[in-house]
Amino acid sequence: MGLYDRDYSRERNSLFGNAPQMRIAMPSITPVVKWLLIINIAVYFMQIMGGEGFLMSGFSLYPAPLPLVLQAWRLVTYQFLHGNLWHILFNMMGLFFLGPTLERHWGGKKFLGFYLTCGIAGGLLYPILFWLKIIGPYPLPLIGASGAILGMLAACAILFPHFVVFFIIFPVPIRTASVIIIFMATIIILSRGANAGGEAAHLGGMAAGAIYVFSQSWRTRMKLKFAAKRTETKRIAQQKLQSEVDRILDKVHHTGIHSLNSREKKILKQATKTEQMRGKL
Repeated sequence: MGLYDRDYSRERNSLFGNAPQMRIAMPSITPVVKWLLIINIAVYFMQIMGGEGFLMSGFSLYPAPLPLVLQAWRLVTYQFLHGNLWHILFNMMGLFFLGPTLERHWGGKKFLGFYLTCGIAGGLLYPILFWLKIIGPYPLPLIGASGAILGMLAACAILFPHFVVFFIIFPVPIRTASVIIIFMATIIILSRGANAGGEAAHLGGMAAGAIYVFSQSWRTRMKLKFAAKRTETKRIAQQKLQSEVDRILDKVHHTGIHSLNSREKKILKQATKTEQMRGKL
C-alpha cells in the first residue's frame, strides 16, 4: 500500500483537531511502529523456521469451540501471525505508511492502544458472525494484522481525506479505497467466500477505527467532566475535613487534648501529617 499527499491539500485543516497535513511518500519511522514491525517480522521468522504449528495452535484466533473463544489473549496474539510472505508484506507496508502519521498525531501510547483495539475489534467480529451462522461452517483460525491496518486506513480516511493510496497498482483517494474495501468485504462475507473470516476482521477493524476517531470529541468532553467531578469531590472532602479539624481544635482549646476520643485523635494526626507534606512540597 503506497501513499502520497496531494500538493493542494497542504494548506487544509482537519475537522478533527490539529491534524498535521503530511507528506508521507516515505515516512520517517516512529518508535511504536518500529517495534510493531520488528515483532511482526520476528514472529514470522519464528513461523517459517519451524514454529508455525506451536504458534498457530496456541496464539491464533478460533471462532469455536467455546473454550478456545474464551482464551482472550488470542485477540491480541493472532494479530502478529501471518500466513505467507505476501500476507505479512502487505500488512507491514500498510503499517509502515500509515502508522507513523497516526503515531505522531496521537502519541505512541495512544496509537498503540488504537492499533491493538482495532485488531481486537476485528477478532471479536469474526466469532460473532460465525456463531450467528453468517460465515462458516468450519471454524478456521484467524491470523494477521489486517484488522489493525484497516482500522488505521479508516482513521486516516476520516482525519486526512486528502491522502491518496495505491489500491493494487492504481492511485485512488483514501476514502474511495475505504469504500471499495468495505464493499468487497461485505460481498465476500454475505456470499460465504473463502476468506469470510478475514473480511470480518477487516470490517471490524475499520469500524473500530472510525468509531475511535468520531468519538474523540465526546471522549474528551467525558474526561473533562469526570476530572471536574473528581476535583469537586476532593474539594468538598477537604472542606469537610477542615471543618472537622476546626471543631476538634476548638474542643482541645476548651477541654484539653485528653478529652479527644480515638477517632478525633486520628483525624488530627492525619491532618497534621497532610499539612507537613504540603510544607515539604
